[in-house]
Amino acid sequence: MFEKLELMQMAQASATHATLRQRTVSQNIANADTPGYAARDVAAFSDVFRTEAAEPMRATRAGHIGADGRVDVDAGLRRDPGTTSPNGNSVSLEEEMVKAVDVKRQHDLALTVYKTSLSILRSSLGGNA
Repeated sequence: MFEKLELMQMAQASATHATLRQRTVSQNIANADTPGYAARDVAAFSDVFRTEAAEPMRATRAGHIGADGRVDVDAGLRRDPGTTSPNGNSVSLEEEMVKAVDVKRQHDLALTVYKTSLSILRSSLGGNA
């Protein structure tokens, strides 16, 4: 019953998105010296959420198309690769470190929303927060 709350689903999707983005950032950092490696990035969660939220139809049972609530997002080549090194590598360690901090913030926010929602839900049901 409570696993279908949209707030919980959004918090879970945001945490999953942060995980994918952190994995992408770490791959970029690991390949910072690889000749010809093109830096990758993941679309912002707000863009992905806006795209998914724009769909007017809603699944009311498991047999409906898209009822699983999954959003498929993949890491792709960075839109603006910036400058490349002489060996063709486009990874900037400074940019990747800034992204890592941003991803940590996104993940912490998703967990805080999830924990707060659970606490409010427990309180409304008469349990201990």
